[in-house]
Amino acid sequence: MNKGNDVILPGSEQNEISKETLLKRAAPIRTSLQELKTEEMILNLGPQHPATHGVLRLEVITDGEVVIDVVPHLGYLHRCFEKHAESLTYAQIIPYCDRMDYLAAMNNEWAFVMGVEKMLGLTGTLPKRIEYIRVLVCELNRIASHLVAIGAYGIDIGAFTPFLWCFRDRQHILNLLEWSSGARMLYNYIWVGGLFFDIPPGFEQRCLEFIQYFEPKLKELNDLLTNNDIFIQRTANVGVLPLRTAIDYGGSGPMLRGSGLKWDLRRVDAYSVYPELEFEIPSGEGKMGTVGDCWDRHFVRAREIEESVKIIRQCLDKLTTDYKRTPDFDPRGMCPKKSRPKAMDYYVRAENPRGEIGYYFITDGKTDVPVRVKARAPSFCNLSILPEISRGALLPDLIAIAGSIDIVLGEVDR
Repeated sequence: MNKGNDVILPGSEQNEISKETLLKRAAPIRTSLQELKTEEMILNLGPQHPATHGVLRLEVITDGEVVIDVVPHLGYLHRCFEKHAESLTYAQIIPYCDRMDYLAAMNNEWAFVMGVEKMLGLTGTLPKRIEYIRVLVCELNRIASHLVAIGAYGIDIGAFTPFLWCFRDRQHILNLLEWSSGARMLYNYIWVGGLFFDIPPGFEQRCLEFIQYFEPKLKELNDLLTNNDIFIQRTANVGVLPLRTAIDYGGSGPMLRGSGLKWDLRRVDAYSVYPELEFEIPSGEGKMGTVGDCWDRHFVRAREIEESVKIIRQCLDKLTTDYKRTPDFDPRGMCPKKSRPKAMDYYVRAENPRGEIGYYFITDGKTDVPVRVKARAPSFCNLSILPEISRGALLPDLIAIAGSIDIVLGEVDR
């Protein structure tokens, strides 16, 4: 017997449960039953789903195939970074920076180290060889990160071969980084005032050989995926992010540049030796659709790989001529035994493959343990844009939109 709002479960006439009770027994959701219209349905994508790029749950309200709203649910991959930073020295915090964006660990730790060096007054005093090595390894890591983004995005759309090609070439980069740091993903290579170790003898030649091998492979990848008609149809004019919206939400990296703004902290803040290097800042141009669509964001990442290759060539040239290795070079020569900055509040930022990675330091000047380190993660801000650009899209397009953001949940949850 069905009384008003009650639901009778199959096979049990006596077991009467209200719709509200069923809703409460499900996983926590943001949308109440009263808010739903009769034709709407709640669909959960994740937290373990091949299209969520990590342990993320997307609570999707749909009207048939049309997305009415999306609510990201976070907290499945909490790294406890900021809590760890309250009880560790600056040198001990560096490995925890690696574990946030584990696909771009070198870039994460470099931003943190730059902040500590600026507070200690070491900026501008480091040997140029150290600076060029830092740029070299970080640009290698940027390429490796973008290859994961492009390869995984291809699988989201239904292209399997680009994924295999991207991971094949990424392995060469991981081999190089492992040779220099001893680790394949979590490096702890860039230290306050220097490096863990100089790059090994022969590294420059091996890296140059990789670049010569990789450049034609990159063209093949673009021919197979970027310029593919099916890929263009799935991504052009989909998930259009207006520039004003990207700025209002704090978007950065390829998300912001894909909307047409040439904003890159390597140029804007001109840190390290980037002012001495020649490279362009790719941005969305609406070649295949509308400026700021999914294809533009993918296009920016593909072009950034080409620019990183240019930067690496210039670094290798400098490291084998003007700043080549010498017997008396000590990569740890400027590393302080204890890092104890003066009491201050200080914010530092750098260009991570996903956007602006920032650290806000609060120090008391008494110990080498910070009072607080707040991490500003680009993926967190970029993910907040997802509901804005997904409303009104088709459900399959939601997968394309989420993949175009290129999030890493380790830095979203922190």
